[in-house]
Amino acid sequence: MRVTGADRVRFLNGQTTNDIRKAGSDVAQESCVLNSKGRLDAHVFLLAVPNEIWIDADAELREKLQGRLERYIIADDVLVEDTSETFALFHVLTELKPEDVETKFCVRSRRLGCDGWDLWIESVAAKTVTDALAATYDLAGENEWERLRIENGIPRWGRELTPDIIPPEANLTERAIDYEKGCYIGQEVISRMKMSGQLRQRLRGLVSEKELYQGMELRVEEKVVGRVTSTVFSSRTNSSIGLAMIKRGYNDIGTSLLASNEEAQRNVRVIALPVKGVSATGVGNAEGRGEAAFRV
Repeated sequence: MRVTGADRVRFLNGQTTNDIRKAGSDVAQESCVLNSKGRLDAHVFLLAVPNEIWIDADAELREKLQGRLERYIIADDVLVEDTSETFALFHVLTELKPEDVETKFCVRSRRLGCDGWDLWIESVAAKTVTDALAATYDLAGENEWERLRIENGIPRWGRELTPDIIPPEANLTERAIDYEKGCYIGQEVISRMKMSGQLRQRLRGLVSEKELYQGMELRVEEKVVGRVTSTVFSSRTNSSIGLAMIKRGYNDIGTSLLASNEEAQRNVRVIALPVKGVSATGVGNAEGRGEAAFRV
């Protein structure tokens, strides 16, 4: 989405958890949009250029997020436009800025928890850019993205991030919250949670010798203490690993739990994120450069 108008910075600063005044065109700013109870309406990345602020979020939020923002435009000079059909978004997992690719924006970003670049491309040029990137980087797909995301403990909308989640529970505090910026919708809840130091649940990693399945309940005896939200087999750890939201009192590192569904039971152990023994990128080509390009 593109947000324009003289009041765009002030308006969005009252809607998001990070400080829009610090957003620029060099680094993507990660942020959240909350409801009055401090729970997630959206998880977003932003960049700011003269006269415009650009926002991207999961495709599932396309209609909901625009309506959510526009609902709070009262007497503000702000226009929110859906530009989804105009652009394709690529993420290049490399430390050095990609060269020889024509982009609308090329912004440093840590979508997978390590250094990378977001490339905003005119949709009509997406095929040309894909071919250009393939000359330098490994083109990686959804399965590789999911493996890296889970190994690095990155939450995803519709999995770990849902309208029931408060951002610190998903480990978004350092990346997406500015506690000094002032008031925004949901801020009181976030500040109170910081002062108390108490979280009702926390995003953690899981490891199992046997395959894990999304949706498995996590139990201690008969008590349900969480649910598996994402899973993948990690060849780098030679085990099945997953992400889960686990209740307070049961999410300490090293805690043993039982994961189960109607068809299977698994003994699992809570592990720290990112998963130890996994490199920052975890991808590589024949030359071992460890660089890859994804279409997001």
